[in-house]
Amino acid sequence: MESTQIASNGFISAAYVVAAVFFIFSLAGLSKQETAKRGNLFGMIGMAIALLTTIIDPRVSNVFVIIIAMVIGSGIGLKLANKVEMTQMPELVAILHSFVGLAAVLVGFNSFYDADHSLVLTATQQTAMNIHLTEIFLGIFIGAVTFTGSIVAFGKLSGMIDSSALMLPHRHKMNLAAGIFSFFLLLGFVNNGGASPALYIMTVVALVFGWHLVASIGGADMPVVVSMLNSYSGWAAAAAGFMLSNDLLIITGALVGSSGAILSYIMCKAMNRSFISVIAGGFGTEVVVDEDKDYGEHREVNAEGVADLLRGAKSVIIAPGYGMAVAQAQYPVYELTQQLINKGIKVRFAIHPVAGRLPGHMNVLLAEAKVPYDIVLGMEEINDDFSETDVVLVIGANDTVNPAANDDPNSPIAGMPVLEVWNAKEVVVFKRSMNTGYAGVQNPLFFKENSQMLFGDAKETTEQIFRAL
Repeated sequence: MESTQIASNGFISAAYVVAAVFFIFSLAGLSKQETAKRGNLFGMIGMAIALLTTIIDPRVSNVFVIIIAMVIGSGIGLKLANKVEMTQMPELVAILHSFVGLAAVLVGFNSFYDADHSLVLTATQQTAMNIHLTEIFLGIFIGAVTFTGSIVAFGKLSGMIDSSALMLPHRHKMNLAAGIFSFFLLLGFVNNGGASPALYIMTVVALVFGWHLVASIGGADMPVVVSMLNSYSGWAAAAAGFMLSNDLLIITGALVGSSGAILSYIMCKAMNRSFISVIAGGFGTEVVVDEDKDYGEHREVNAEGVADLLRGAKSVIIAPGYGMAVAQAQYPVYELTQQLINKGIKVRFAIHPVAGRLPGHMNVLLAEAKVPYDIVLGMEEINDDFSETDVVLVIGANDTVNPAANDDPNSPIAGMPVLEVWNAKEVVVFKRSMNTGYAGVQNPLFFKENSQMLFGDAKETTEQIFRAL
């Protein structure tokens, strides 16, 4: 009987290793557009192996309840996947992160209630218990911060909550005080063997802390916030793995947590911002924008005029933004691209690292419309080519093509690397109106001599240009 149990545990461990390898292959595949579909497939296979292995584990009881929960969860997931538009993906990802955080909180309290805190323990057992109590405390803390922070991010991205930063007095000091207070609660919780109200007090503090942490971050930083919450959810899952003694959950959580942290760092670097300053709500919140500044007059153009510009061009670059996603213009943009290529015109796409409201948002939209991967280039690859470009089409982008980032040291986005589209011979900006972008900053690009504004819905105006050509 004992040998059978050992063999069963060995099979479970081996299956978990196989699932972990698939998760690693998944992350590797998702790093490039060409292999992203394969990466998704590896992730699904790894998750299927992990779920089946967990269900058949003899240590797992109430399998029927687990299967019912999986069926319900799968049904909700399928419905959301079919209903949610690509423009709503950022808020969907944010709310999914909140579920991971809530799960970590529930697992933490379950582990806490499951432990017998009244036993007299040896020194070795006491050390093990202290480690377990620390795991519980940290798991609930990270999970609670992730839960409320993700809900606020969802609210901001979906428009339910004002995207501007919450400017409470001494907000940084309050965040620091919450962290220090939670640390002392941890010491009291562990020293008392878990028999203290410290865990409940910390949970309330962490929930408020998570809410304030994200509420105090401005809308321009939402792509970084989503990435940061992704990292938090990974660490919350890893903490749950420690509490459940589940190796796969620890490995998977660490993979998600570290990859999310690396992505957040890369995005902050692309914005020329300190990661600490972003998560502390310091970007775009303390600079006063001069709304009365006179930028001059803008020039307007119609679809036929843009078609004339494109006919005489040899090189065209398209810089998409969130406005393209809202208008679902990626499909007519693809048709226009193919038509220009057939006419012998060189066409490429310029993607800013934080274009849209989710890392890789624009790349996914273009891939969905079957735009070839080899003409979709990142900012660093294409920025030097604008000076040799005849026409740039800025479709729904605003903050990522704002020259104020280079020219105005008082701008909220000062120092942020942007697509230097104004260096091209002609720039056409597709917008619904002259309103500012998500960061709330006016764009001097709209008033430059080589820029023209094409007002209207991006999908309709692109189709008009296509017909005019």
